[in-house]
Amino acid sequence: MSEISDRYRRLSDAFADKIAAVPDDKWDSQSPCDEWKARDVVSHVVGTQGMFLGFIGKELGDIPSADEDPLAAWNAARATVQAALDDPEQAKAEFQGVTGKSTFEAGVDKFLCTDLVVHGWDLARATGLDETIAPEDVQRVTRNMESMGDNLRGPGAFGAEIDAPSGADDQQKMLAFLGRKP
Repeated sequence: MSEISDRYRRLSDAFADKIAAVPDDKWDSQSPCDEWKARDVVSHVVGTQGMFLGFIGKELGDIPSADEDPLAAWNAARATVQAALDDPEQAKAEFQGVTGKSTFEAGVDKFLCTDLVVHGWDLARATGLDETIAPEDVQRVTRNMESMGDNLRGPGAFGAEIDAPSGADDQQKMLAFLGRKP
C-alpha cells in the first residue's frame, strides 16, 4: 500500500465517522453549499468516487442509495476506491483530466482526499459536529487547490474565494479560499 492509499483510508474513515455521528433529525439541515442539505453532501461525495473510478474504466456497481442509507452508500463507494488504490496496476492507471494526464492514485490524492476534508467540514458544519481539520490536511488541501488556479472554481466545484475573517487561522483561510464562510 502507498502513502496515498493510507491517506485515503484515514480520510475516508473520518468521513464515515462523521456520517455515523449525524443525528437522524439533522440530515435535512442546510450545508454551507447553498444547493445542498447534509444528505446531499454525502450523495455528492459518493458520486465523485464513481466519477474517478470511471476515469480508469471502473464503476461503483450496485451500491445503496445515499438518500436512504448514507453510511452504507459511503462504505460501499469507499471500499471500491480503496480496492483500486490497493491494486498497484489500477493505482497507476493513467487518465486525462482537467489538469492534464494523471494516475488514478494521484487524482485520488489531489481531488478525492481534498473532497473528504472539505466536504467533511461541510457535513460537520451542517449537522453540528466537530469542524476541526487536522493541520497537515489543511496544508495539503491548500497546496493542492492553489496549484489548480481558476480550474477549481465553477459549477460542481468550488465557489469564489471570500475574505477570511481578521486574525483567521490556516483552516479558516483555506475554507475562505474555497468559498466557505469559516
